[in-house]
Amino acid sequence: MRHLRAAAAITLAVSVVAGVTGCGGGTSSDGGSNESPKTLTYWASNQGPSIEADKKILTPELKKFEKETGIKVKLEVVPWADLLNRILAATTSGQGPDVLNIGNTWSASLQSTGALLPWDDENFEAIGGRDRFIDSAVASAGKEGEPPAAVPLYSLSYALYYNKKMFADAGITAPPATWDQLVEDGRKLSKDGKWALGAEGSNLSNNIHQTFVLGQQHGADFFDEQGKADFTSDGAVAAVKQYVDFMAKDRIIAPGNAEYAQNQSLTDFAKGRTAMVLWQAAATTFAAQGMKPEDWGVAPVPVPAGAPGAGKQTNSMVAGINMAVFRNTRNIDGAKKFVKFMTSDAEQKILCKTYGSIPPVKAAQSDPAFAAPELKVLRDTLATSAAPLPQVPNESQFETAVGTAVKELFADAAAGNPVTTESVKARLEKAQQTMQS
Repeated sequence: MRHLRAAAAITLAVSVVAGVTGCGGGTSSDGGSNESPKTLTYWASNQGPSIEADKKILTPELKKFEKETGIKVKLEVVPWADLLNRILAATTSGQGPDVLNIGNTWSASLQSTGALLPWDDENFEAIGGRDRFIDSAVASAGKEGEPPAAVPLYSLSYALYYNKKMFADAGITAPPATWDQLVEDGRKLSKDGKWALGAEGSNLSNNIHQTFVLGQQHGADFFDEQGKADFTSDGAVAAVKQYVDFMAKDRIIAPGNAEYAQNQSLTDFAKGRTAMVLWQAAATTFAAQGMKPEDWGVAPVPVPAGAPGAGKQTNSMVAGINMAVFRNTRNIDGAKKFVKFMTSDAEQKILCKTYGSIPPVKAAQSDPAFAAPELKVLRDTLATSAAPLPQVPNESQFETAVGTAVKELFADAAAGNPVTTESVKARLEKAQQTMQS
């Protein structure tokens, strides 16, 4: 997702999973009504450098929709740190929006609540058909074999951003293609109060995104074929240790990054305090912080050896934002019209250009803007070397449990405490027990 959210402090309770459907102030249980045909409420996720920037970007588009349809959209941009909690509260209270953004990694978890409109063939046809969207984006919108819980809105993947001047000053002529190269270059860059790699050690979701990809490279999925937590496999332990070791052993991440959770690593990068950062579509934020496009470069996230690809050469999770409809909305027809508008070819080009994301709508990708260097890396990664996070009902609990374990290990590293294979496994065992309790 565009701005990495802090993982929720709450998880999906059994009572929620049992098919809660009260949302948007509606009371019906048949998938919505049309009691308020001229109004919609929309919770948008924070995609730009600030809440106010998002409002400025989205308001003219919502006015266009109102002019076309006569339907007024009340907008609220919700910070990532609050969004999942707000959504879960809405599923239980019956007080929520008609349409909302969700991180695609939450799709299966929220799908299991029964609160979201299923996007079956009929509903997809109402917005132009499922085949308009790229397959990887739809695959991250819910559990395989069931109608998706949402529609892809913005697609993203991870890339390695690097500071050209800092690389040149260190005598490094190209970005690292493998992790060994990254560590080798990182030791040259980490000096004189500056550091090689930025991280968000207290951001639970960012921890999951990074360790999931490393897990793929070590042959670990964190869940078995039955969807049962498997956090202590050799591959999972090795992945978490490799990530934390960038601070604990390799010393290419500043100890202070253990406390980062609000995109501070992007600020450090923009201010020349850090030479590299792993991120999703960071150009807008860099520009907002005064960095010029020629100051930085972008490359695929490193792999163990060779080039990015499938399986152990996976170098990103499938990131992105999905658009969902609460099934008890009071304006079901209007909600579908709004989703159709936001995923139209024209709007996809406008919004994805502005936010620096990749359109999940195939036709919109043909716009030359999406062939720019940064977006080409993101687009190629999505197409060839990205894997979706586990589409299991307790995915959000996975983010909280394992993300917290990684956070605690970063805190150990920052304090100078040893991070060993045994200590990593112990943290992951605790996380697995939390999932099972």
